[in-house]
Amino acid sequence: MPLTFDDLLTRATALTAPGRRAVLGIAGSPGAGKTTLAEHLVRALNGLGDPWVAHVPMDGFHLADVELDRLGRRDRKGAPDTFDPAGYAALLRRLREETDEVVYAPGFERVLEQPIAGAIPVLPTARLVVTEGNYLLLEAGSWARVRPCLDEVWFCEVDEDERVRRLVARHEEFGKDHETAVAWVSGTDQRNADLVATTRGRADLVISPATLPSPYDAPLL
Repeated sequence: MPLTFDDLLTRATALTAPGRRAVLGIAGSPGAGKTTLAEHLVRALNGLGDPWVAHVPMDGFHLADVELDRLGRRDRKGAPDTFDPAGYAALLRRLREETDEVVYAPGFERVLEQPIAGAIPVLPTARLVVTEGNYLLLEAGSWARVRPCLDEVWFCEVDEDERVRRLVARHEEFGKDHETAVAWVSGTDQRNADLVATTRGRADLVISPATLPSPYDAPLL
């Protein structure tokens, strides 16, 4: 039987247990649909009752542009060494261990393309945290600290032409002209996508959005 969205809800719920907080990771290449899947999961699991699922994206651990300029890495923003993986892993550990007080996570403002400190409060009532990003399964350097903090990691994949189309549209939406967007997607984004693809085999579950019914049939970003 094909995987359904309800199957994913059941699997995510099963990660939780009394007295502990679970952390679910969603990985995949840029444009594969990680954020939209996470948002659908969180919305559906929280339903109409008290929220018990939080969404903490990895993107809040982008290095700020001023630091990327200092390091000479701004022209490849989004590559593994343009994040703070040790800080991300430390937050994931806090989320697992510090369940009796609010834990604040950074967010990411796409219009500014900058991280925003303390933007996401994770309340003590959260029993499941959904986090998503490109490099959750990467084993190089400090990224290797991330996977042990996650109960499961799901990997999103999508047709390559569709993934590229989404990325170009996203870059255009946030201010790049078409030629610049295409150049960025075929250069920096593609190199990152090729690297992320090598981590697919370490995922606990591989998800193809085409197999999922409503409410997952909304456009993915």
